[in-house]
Amino acid sequence: MIPQFPMRLVAKRMLAPAVVHLSFQRADGQALDYIPGQFIQIHLTGRDGQPTKRSYSLATIHDHAMGPGEAVDIAASYVPGGTATALFEGLQPGDEVTASGPFGRFCLMPGDANRRYLLLATGTGVTPYRSMLPLLETAIVERGVEVVLLFGARSEEELIYADDFRAMAAQHPARFRFVPCYSRVFNEAAGPDARRGHVTGHLAEFAPQPASDIAYLCGNPNMVDAAFEALKAAGLPMPAIRREKYVSSANPKRQST
Repeated sequence: MIPQFPMRLVAKRMLAPAVVHLSFQRADGQALDYIPGQFIQIHLTGRDGQPTKRSYSLATIHDHAMGPGEAVDIAASYVPGGTATALFEGLQPGDEVTASGPFGRFCLMPGDANRRYLLLATGTGVTPYRSMLPLLETAIVERGVEVVLLFGARSEEELIYADDFRAMAAQHPARFRFVPCYSRVFNEAAGPDARRGHVTGHLAEFAPQPASDIAYLCGNPNMVDAAFEALKAAGLPMPAIRREKYVSSANPKRQST
């Protein structure tokens, strides 16, 4: 049986009209350390009275071994009628939930020797990339890699954690590109890297290179599948395409490859 542990809510704020940012500490005095890109599971009771769980990537910008008492962050989408939504809407600082983990292999690998990372995300699928920022910066500084992050949202107000990615782009303008893709309402003030439409519609612009790129795909399954096929068609080998699908609450199993 996978060990479970209590987590206490310490902070809560809205990131977007239907996305909440939650900060937790382990309530048992232990550390919740993890590899950037991993996720935890929140255990809860479904509407049918049966135990269930939901998976959430850890969004904490992770630059050291996490110690006891340090908070970790997740971003959760509110879904009308959702079991987890009902839990999080009512949760207040000091309240506790039960969790397990961390889990997952959607991580940067120590042996990577690529020249560029192509990161694609939609919605809360961008959260693992936020946690990866220190490791990406190390790769930029030590290996000279380039990073391109294409992040799809319907509008600017749904572009969660954009300030963190824009700050990295400003700090490393020649190596880190943040490309927001607006599928409904275009932000005219978003800068020259902003695009209209879906992330998959702009992937070819960045000319995926089979010999030098590693791609990460995270978020909506349709985007992940379409981008995967496009990258395969461009010649990227399957080990260089790393995927994590955020499936619906009706089928809450996280899918990582």
